[in-house]
Amino acid sequence: MTMITDRPAAAASTKTHAGTRTLTRSALITAVFIVPAVVVRLLGLRPDPVAALLVFGAAVVAASFLLAWAAEAAQIDVSGGVAIAVLALVAVLPEYAVDLYYAYVSGHNADYTQYAAANMTGSNRLLMGLGWPVVVLVGVVAARRSGAGKAAGLALQPANRVELGFLLIAGLVAFIIPASGQIHLGLGLALLAWFGFYLYKVSHGDVEEPDLIGTAAALGELPDVGRRVAVVGLFLTSGAVILLCAKPFADNLVAAGTELGIDRFLLVQWLAPLASEAPEFIIAIIFAARGKGTAAIATLISSKVNQWTLLVGSLPVAHLLGGGGPTLALDSRQVEEVLLTATQTLMGVALILALRFPRSAAWALLVLFVVQFPIVSTNGRLLLCGVYTAVALAGLIVNHRHLAATLRAPFQGRAVRHSGHPHHEESVLPT
Repeated sequence: MTMITDRPAAAASTKTHAGTRTLTRSALITAVFIVPAVVVRLLGLRPDPVAALLVFGAAVVAASFLLAWAAEAAQIDVSGGVAIAVLALVAVLPEYAVDLYYAYVSGHNADYTQYAAANMTGSNRLLMGLGWPVVVLVGVVAARRSGAGKAAGLALQPANRVELGFLLIAGLVAFIIPASGQIHLGLGLALLAWFGFYLYKVSHGDVEEPDLIGTAAALGELPDVGRRVAVVGLFLTSGAVILLCAKPFADNLVAAGTELGIDRFLLVQWLAPLASEAPEFIIAIIFAARGKGTAAIATLISSKVNQWTLLVGSLPVAHLLGGGGPTLALDSRQVEEVLLTATQTLMGVALILALRFPRSAAWALLVLFVVQFPIVSTNGRLLLCGVYTAVALAGLIVNHRHLAATLRAPFQGRAVRHSGHPHHEESVLPT
């Protein structure tokens, strides 16, 4: 009998030791990347732009992981949709810090306007063109391996229609930007208000139990006091590192492009968003690989709503605070990039209006995302916009029965906060 009663205690002890090892390993790995950047910044050292880019970029990525772990583990202690919505806001700090810095500087240095637009369009297209399809395709493979048969895609949850509605309306409104060639403060405030309504909606919706993995799970297994202290410490540390490194990372991103002979616009457009969104992508892919593809794609859909409302809406505000006027003017290249982003968004939403994310839609988004890179001409970019629009119209025609319900959903539907990677049975589409 003694051996039997000792087993739970032994298992708990083993689990505790495993959690401690996970936390120690994560702390050491992130410290390796954060400490050099902090030392360089505090000592006022000025390394070569390429070296500085690597140092500060690595610190931003590491701090993003700290923030992601803290935001997930914090959901154990917070209650209610408002608190979880606030956590979701905090979690986007790395993603927006660099872009808002570019927008702020553009208020007194017009050269930086292009970088603000580049970072915004890059982060939006990266999320929908790479993040969404990869998660769906990984989820399909995981479903097949689990014995679910040959899956044709993922089935979304009814609550996802609310977010699709928010994204569809914001995406349609955003066409004003390429049509006018500017991001006006009035439009920015309207998008921020729409985001505020989105927060209200999710804060009054259902909050599902968090399902943590890796370092976040190890944090969640700590005693209450220890967990809360650790989470607060991670929030403060990651926030301080991001604020400390955002400016030098952004400045050296531009300088490194000059030194390496790489188009600075493209470097800002893709490298910075990839660095800041890496933790979110990795976590979503891990969940998809573990058979929770629907929960993972729901998280990324929520992130897309944040980007197309909060991020875009904040740019003219930051520009104004930086000494600029009420309008963030865009040149022809930036207008083309925003138009590409808007048509991609319309296509992505149109293809999944029926709350089905088939493999064909995932492959279409991924292929069109990849083919944009060799395109360097205005005609090429406009042609790609035309392809996005044509596919979007086809999707709207096929899914026309769901269009009205999607447009009504933000006002009538019930949302679910997805940032906690909720527990639920995975839904896959049969072939």
